[in-house]
Amino acid sequence: MNLLVVFLGGGLGACARYVLQGTVYRWTGVSFPYGTLVVNILGSLIIGILMTSFEDRFLISPTMRLFLTVGILGGFTTFSSFSYETVALFLEGSIAAALANAGLSLILCLSATWLGTLLGRLL
Repeated sequence: MNLLVVFLGGGLGACARYVLQGTVYRWTGVSFPYGTLVVNILGSLIIGILMTSFEDRFLISPTMRLFLTVGILGGFTTFSSFSYETVALFLEGSIAAALANAGLSLILCLSATWLGTLLGRLL
């Protein structure tokens, strides 16, 4: 049952990532991985809110928690894509862009998770 829950959530999360990344890239172009950056920041914010809320306020079933966090958010966030795109930027000789992507992803995603934790405590 748990595998089915993760499978279904992961599919939904991957579809949401595909739509959001595509939208961001249509707005910004593809010279910098803004789509992946936006997805990772948003996913980090949401997991901070959800996990804090689940631990502090809302009792949900382990199955629903698995569906939302491992399934949906696991399918939504894209650190494997982040890693590949950063290495590709390095290999293309775009050292500054690669470092900016790595630095922004680390700082902004950790900050978003921290903010989500704070927001989760307020809900």
